[in-house]
Amino acid sequence: HIGLLGRRNAGKSSLINALTGQEVAIVSETPGTTTDPVYKSMELQPLGPVVFIDTPGLDDVGDLGNLRVAATKKVLDKIDIALVVTAPDQMPGSEEKDLVACLRAQKVPYLIILNKQDLKPGWSLPTTDDGQPVLPGETLPVSSTNGQGIEALRNRLQEIAPREARRSTILGDLITPNATVVLVTPCDIEAPAGRLILPQVQTLRDILDHDAHAIVTKEDGLTTVLANLKVKPTLVVTDSQVFAQVSRTVPA
Repeated sequence: HIGLLGRRNAGKSSLINALTGQEVAIVSETPGTTTDPVYKSMELQPLGPVVFIDTPGLDDVGDLGNLRVAATKKVLDKIDIALVVTAPDQMPGSEEKDLVACLRAQKVPYLIILNKQDLKPGWSLPTTDDGQPVLPGETLPVSSTNGQGIEALRNRLQEIAPREARRSTILGDLITPNATVVLVTPCDIEAPAGRLILPQVQTLRDILDHDAHAIVTKEDGLTTVLANLKVKPTLVVTDSQVFAQVSRTVPA
């Protein structure tokens, strides 16, 4: 769960669109377009499946605005990563300082996004009298409009994500490029109709990501596949329900 937090019109919704390459969030020049936290489930490379939470502005005003700010603060209990979005015409104040203090107290990893670099190239946060940034934390300059810094932000999100959320390899530490892997995939009554299950798809993708080759067969076709291969496979991976049969079929 990645929360985007900041003032109204800092570009939070635009940043989601830039990160995902899709128009998933409504963007408007009118402050306060996002009136409630909006949850968007997406695939974000190279991290994988994520939920973006687009939040109302921290500086919303009035009775209704106060309720929106309260809803935004509740999001802090749900997020694994926070993006504190700032803009050149909105110098951080007490709202951002309180937010960062809460994130640090709750040990939520966060990045301070220096958005709208296309409007004011090279802008950065001001410093205090003793030379310290007004907001402690790592800053990343980006532009949701021209894409500056977006790829670096995607990669940084993967690096600071909680360990359990980081994508690990399934077979990559067991194979080398151009290796051949045989995947034995039963298609009996227990298998879902018309599709493979998620672990099978993930394994296929992992093999391809490591520049190796995958051959998929049912258990009753394994003998033919092995006989037709000119080079012995590096691995044979099987569903547990046919392990005994596959073990008898694969030569020692």
